[in-house]
This record gives sequence, C-alpha cells and structure tokens, in this order.
Amino acid sequence: MDQPPTPTQRVSAIPFPERYDLPGKPQGASTQAQDAYRQTTFVLGDDLHLFAEGMNLQLRIVRDASPSAFRTHPYAALMGLWSRTFLALADTCLLVTRGSYPSCLSLVRAACEHIAAQHQLHASEMELVLEWLAGHLRPNEQHKALEFGLGRYFAGETLASDQRLRRVYRPASELGRPNFGATLLQVGPESNNQRLALTFADASFHLGWAEIVLGWLLALCERQLAVAVHAQGVFPIHEDTHRAHADLARRVEQTLSRPDRCSIEEVEEEHGKRYLAHNFRRAPGAAHKKILL
Repeated sequence: MDQPPTPTQRVSAIPFPERYDLPGKPQGASTQAQDAYRQTTFVLGDDLHLFAEGMNLQLRIVRDASPSAFRTHPYAALMGLWSRTFLALADTCLLVTRGSYPSCLSLVRAACEHIAAQHQLHASEMELVLEWLAGHLRPNEQHKALEFGLGRYFAGETLASDQRLRRVYRPASELGRPNFGATLLQVGPESNNQRLALTFADASFHLGWAEIVLGWLLALCERQLAVAVHAQGVFPIHEDTHRAHADLARRVEQTLSRPDRCSIEEVEEEHGKRYLAHNFRRAPGAAHKKILL
C-alpha cells in the first residue's frame, strides 16, 4: 500500500485559551435577554457548570499536547477541527443563556460535523488531509493567489454510526432548516389548534428549549473529549485525564437521563422517521407537553 505524501509545512505552536468561563450577565441587553440569563443560570446552573468542566478538560488536553514533540500534521488536522468545535460549543452556550434558541441550531449541527470529521480522519482517512496539505498552500499563477483549496470532507459514516452524535445531529439539522413545524416550534411554541401565537425575534426564557440545547451541548462536549482521549498517537492522554473523562461521561449520562428533562427522540412511523419532544414547557411549574414533529 502506497504511503501518503508527507506535507512540507512546519506545524507551528498553536495558541489556546488558558481556561473557559461561562457567559457572564449581559450588559445593555434587552429585558428578555437579561431574564433569560437569570433563569438559565438559576434553573439549569448544574448543566452549565458540568459543561464548563468539560470545556476546561478539553483545554487541559490541548495544553498537554502543546509541546513541539506532538506537533505533527495529524495533530494539526485534528486541532483545526477541534478549534472550530470548541468555538461552536462556546458560542451556543452564550446564545442559550441569552434566550436565542433558534440561532443555536446551526452551530450545534456544525459542531456535530466537526467532531465526526475528527473521529473519521483519525480512524481511517488521515491520508486524505495529508494529501491535501501536500498539494496545496502554494502560489496559483492563474489568479495570482495563494492556493488553499477547499478540501471538501464530510464524515457521514460517523454521523450515522455514532449513536450520541446521531441523536443530536438529526433533530438539530431538521430543526435548523426552514421546515414549517420547526419554525412554529421555535417562534410560536404556545400555538395550538385554536390560535397561532407567533413572536418576532423573541428572547424570552423557555425551559424546554434551554434543556434541549444544553443537553446537546453536554452530549457534544463529551463526544469531543472521547475523540481526543482515544486519538492514540496524536495527543498525550495521562491516566488522570482518562479518569476525569470517564467521570464526566458518567455524570453527563445521568443528567441527560433525568426523566423530567425536556428531550427529543427519533421515533418510527409507517411513513418514516419523526421527532418526539418530551416534557416541553416554558417554565418549571408549567404542564409538561409532548410535541410530535
């Protein structure tokens, strides 16, 4: 079997944040956004702190892999996608604390794709990115430009086979598209067979949406850690890091399995797959509803 070409570029040191901090209280924001922050941090504070713990564990692994001995081209390939994942997760957390739930969906979907790409590249397709690096980042005479190349890649196999990623990716993708029911659930969640109760650019706190999105964030943070921890030969993973990841994964599973939590599951019907939301409600004391999409 032919070996992939070796890229000639030197991998430079990658700067990274020292720590991750949860979003602070919004200054100068609307009354709705400020109330969404207050209620999210009060009602779902445990979720937020577990998420922050996972984000800081990611940064610990990044820090451990920062010495020059680990700066290989596979390291650069995974770190680039990991950086995009980290920012997508952090930005989604910011948006959910501001009550901007519809804006979270595209970021969640992107994070799923970046995590899946890391896993699939490391597992079986790293030669693709090595070939791309070896053939690009050189002058393009026709356009007098630096030839980056798009380097198209999509890890559909992993998105289909990884159960936790699939449980997030499919509903987040469908809800993020301009589907009629998805739109109404986001901008008019109190609508029913008697009235359409739409809002416009609403940032009011909604417990159901907050639990759904924060649940996705916890699941994706754990999957990102799992990819990094099992990327043998790329990142140095110490025994205490393995233990910290295992403990966090256990607590994430406990949190997501809580029976009163709002969540979305895929269900089978005669004409195909649909999505069923459980415990959907605006406030903690409101009646629990099921929504079928």
